[in-house]
Amino acid sequence: MQNSSFDVSRIVLPGPAIAAMEPAPADAQTLVNAVTEAPYAHVPDLGAAAAEAMAVRARTAFETGPWRRMTPAERGVTLRRISALILAHAEELAVLHTLETAVPIGQARGMHVPRTAENFSFFADILTGLAGETYDQSGRYLSIITREPVGVGLVIAPWNAPLVLSSMKLAACIALGNCCIVKPSEYAPLSVLRLCELIQEAGIPEDVVQVACGPGATTGRALVRHPDIDAVGLIGGTTTGRRIMADAADGLKKLGLELGGKSANIVLASADFDRALDGALAGIFANNGEQCMAGSRILIEDAIADRFIEAFVARTQNLRVGDPFEATTEIGPIAFKAHYDRMLAFSEAARGSSAYRVLAGARRHEGFDTGYFFAPTVVETDDNMSPLCQEEIFGPFVTIQRVRDLDDALTRANQTEFGLASYIWSDDLPSIMRARKALRAGTVWVNTPMARDLRAPFGGYKQSGIGRDGLPGSIDLFTEEKSTIIPDQPLTLPKFGATLGTA
Repeated sequence: MQNSSFDVSRIVLPGPAIAAMEPAPADAQTLVNAVTEAPYAHVPDLGAAAAEAMAVRARTAFETGPWRRMTPAERGVTLRRISALILAHAEELAVLHTLETAVPIGQARGMHVPRTAENFSFFADILTGLAGETYDQSGRYLSIITREPVGVGLVIAPWNAPLVLSSMKLAACIALGNCCIVKPSEYAPLSVLRLCELIQEAGIPEDVVQVACGPGATTGRALVRHPDIDAVGLIGGTTTGRRIMADAADGLKKLGLELGGKSANIVLASADFDRALDGALAGIFANNGEQCMAGSRILIEDAIADRFIEAFVARTQNLRVGDPFEATTEIGPIAFKAHYDRMLAFSEAARGSSAYRVLAGARRHEGFDTGYFFAPTVVETDDNMSPLCQEEIFGPFVTIQRVRDLDDALTRANQTEFGLASYIWSDDLPSIMRARKALRAGTVWVNTPMARDLRAPFGGYKQSGIGRDGLPGSIDLFTEEKSTIIPDQPLTLPKFGATLGTA
């Protein structure tokens, strides 16, 4: 195989925090190209002491700085400048994103970067229209309900979509008047670092936004436990979420945890066949399959199962796997070696058990001498409780089960510890309405893959998280509610201790 078509030497790595040098110092995370398996940069590990100092600076900026005292409209001006700068640097951000995630450049350009810009413009626009509440039903008191910034927020970003997912929480946090520390994944810090440099360029006051690079076990944990952090927003795995919840418990910090998923994708005979096929493929193979809401369990009604499975497998085997900087690539390599090895372990489990029938993939992709290239995988099984149907694999790996009818599909869909999202494909309205009510998931997508509306809540049932992203959940996480109670007229109060009695 030839080397990646993208010349790493052409990249301008942002800021003094990042340097393309080798060997990396002992306190740095080395970044490895998923195509060439060669190191291309390193990012210093901030360490616990420096992270704690960062939290102190954020607290000082919140308490004494101008940001929280600005009106939402004034903060909105800065957020719109950030959005404009993101679009002005769109290609640079897309390249960084693809370099560190191996997600195809077309998806970085077409979805990740524009959505990142939209996150800032959305919160700039929507928050200026928010209002408090008043109650005067008692006839004696006026109750005024207002919200104030919570203080210092910590945003812990994942490696699979670092720009979109960090900016969604970051934009909400600062729009509401808070200071924010962003802790990017040690596997994908570059695009977040550059994003935060653009935020500084937009004129945000000093220390309102800071970036803390380093592993979660050291840098991240120090921040979660620090008393100057008031709220923690994580998008990541369920195991990580449990650790963060435990670390935050002593400080009774506010938490927003969007965690793992094992989303069921129900396809009924009443569906538009071609649309359901396209949607099921997009639901598992977009973003290299590395997304928490992927439709990783396809539940297909018996009446159309043979036809659907044949077409799905054929399309899977036709997917263009290759260099993520090639315009025609649909799936790039797995982002980093540890995750690639995990994918191969799931593949061995599929090939080594009679419970599974491997229909495509479950191996290294052919034709590549180097790189973490994994063949898109389809495995059929009858056992919904088997590990491949219950554990989050987080890659281009889907299981298919045949179901008798909608009742069977709903039962299997809910037989999981996760509850982030579900999909249903049908043109029968009663079936859709039954599924909408019965599915135990935070989002139910009907005849569409992965649509998001920032005004709507997004989050999970069960082990898929606590709280919601989107407008209402972000306000809950990053603000405190205050009730001010005012009497309508002077009160006649009891005069405790005013009368001296005699023994």
